[in-house]
Amino acid sequence: MISYNIGQIAYLNALRFGLKRIFFGGFFIRGHAYTMDTISFAVQFWSKGDAQAMFLRHEGFLGALGAFMSYEKHGLDDLMVHQLVERFPMGAPYIGGNVHGPPLGDLNEKISWMEKFVRKGTEITAPVPMAPPATTGLGGFEVPSSKGVLRPDASKLNVGVLHLVPSLEVFPLLADPRTYEPNTIDLSDHGELEYWFTVLSEHLSDLVDKAVASEGGTDDAKRRGDAFARAFSAHLARLMEEPAAYGKLGLANLLELREECLREFHFFDAYRTIKQRENEASLAVLPDLLLELDSMTEDMRLLTLIEGVLAANIFDWGSRACVDLYHKGTIIEIYRMSRKKMQRPWRVDDFDAFKVRMLGSGERKPQPHKRALLFVDNSGADIVLGMLPLARELLRRGTEVVLVANSLPALNDVTAMELPDIVAEAAKHCDILRGAAEAGGLLVDAMSNIQDGYKEDTPSVPLMVVENGCGSPCIDLRQVSSELAAAAKDADLVILEGMGRSLHTNYNAKFKCDALKLAMVKNQRLAQKLVKGNIYDCVCRYEPAS
Repeated sequence: MISYNIGQIAYLNALRFGLKRIFFGGFFIRGHAYTMDTISFAVQFWSKGDAQAMFLRHEGFLGALGAFMSYEKHGLDDLMVHQLVERFPMGAPYIGGNVHGPPLGDLNEKISWMEKFVRKGTEITAPVPMAPPATTGLGGFEVPSSKGVLRPDASKLNVGVLHLVPSLEVFPLLADPRTYEPNTIDLSDHGELEYWFTVLSEHLSDLVDKAVASEGGTDDAKRRGDAFARAFSAHLARLMEEPAAYGKLGLANLLELREECLREFHFFDAYRTIKQRENEASLAVLPDLLLELDSMTEDMRLLTLIEGVLAANIFDWGSRACVDLYHKGTIIEIYRMSRKKMQRPWRVDDFDAFKVRMLGSGERKPQPHKRALLFVDNSGADIVLGMLPLARELLRRGTEVVLVANSLPALNDVTAMELPDIVAEAAKHCDILRGAAEAGGLLVDAMSNIQDGYKEDTPSVPLMVVENGCGSPCIDLRQVSSELAAAAKDADLVILEGMGRSLHTNYNAKFKCDALKLAMVKNQRLAQKLVKGNIYDCVCRYEPAS
């Protein structure tokens, strides 16, 4: 009776304003198929089929979201709705519209569930009410069903769970956070969506091999790897059928989904061994590189440093082209080959403008930047032979440097937890890095026996490390750690390095301060669409403060 009454009142109000669709939400209907059934029937009956009842995916959050989004009325301009983020964990099974037990926290339960899930061939569905067979399929039931049930098939993946992450903040250096869109690739284009799904699927077997190897190749690791592959493949199949199933879909979301699935099956750092090996190999040749750089003129050194960052960015285990290169030589051989091929002009080449800002022109010598945020990408040559020498140059000029790295592992990306050890090893070969690391608190004990033989005054500017608040190859600057937000307040230079952070996301981002975006393009389709170039083209995009 109450549901029919609600349906009639709702239709009469819609009629006043000439509306055809009526959205219902709230605790009264959440998960209650019979309530939705009767409301739908009432709206169809009173409107003679002219209006439709619609039900929201996250109806239980509607009131809270409405209150949260009214922050402008209350002068809370520092809050953003993007602090509500959607994650992709596997929660408790849904059967008959009811949650059966707490979320699956036990790993063996998750694996067993996944194996059973795939054997039965159950389609993935988000935990939302599904219409019984006798419906129009457009939101209104033809006749009321006799009992209140949801689709009664086997356990479903509980995906797209909404979380409030109060520790994540908006990056304060964004020029306009309200218009900021991190994703560069438009996945609303079905062809684009299909292409990237194919790329992720083709990379899956290699990723599983690396994940299993990182856990010793045990039978348990193999079983978890198989379960991960099934779960991720099932998510992709679901998204191919319904791209908006988990909310607005971008390439960054797909990559985040992959990392979430890995962590669900306790693969917390699939490339751990590879990263350690490549860090050691790169650190072994760092002293020679620093000596080479110090023998150059100022102009030549700056160019060589940018070339070094671009050349070292070739090492990316998320790229099929890069994975194929590993079969052709060692990490150092590949790095040297990449450096030799650095020829200007690059596909996007703003180096001259950046050089003027750094070194000036003619008699004019610009003030050095006060603080630079360096968003670093991969382990190995990328960080050791690319970004650390660039950081060293900025420190030499009196600029504070903050290395910004992932909070959680993703592919072979370096993490904030790993950076202090890498910096400590590099500092053994360089007074500049050593003094800056001590000033930034990265080195607790003063080191002796500097191996490169030369001494320079210890700079007063610090070298620091902060985590960015994410565990993905990309970064959404509406959701960064509070530590990064605090470090950004005094920064006047942002350097985004790598495909994920400067091409897949943030290529079009505008900042309040100077920004430099550096990357080697390691995907042919991205090269053609974004910079109208080819694979292995380089991007050096400099944008003064807006």
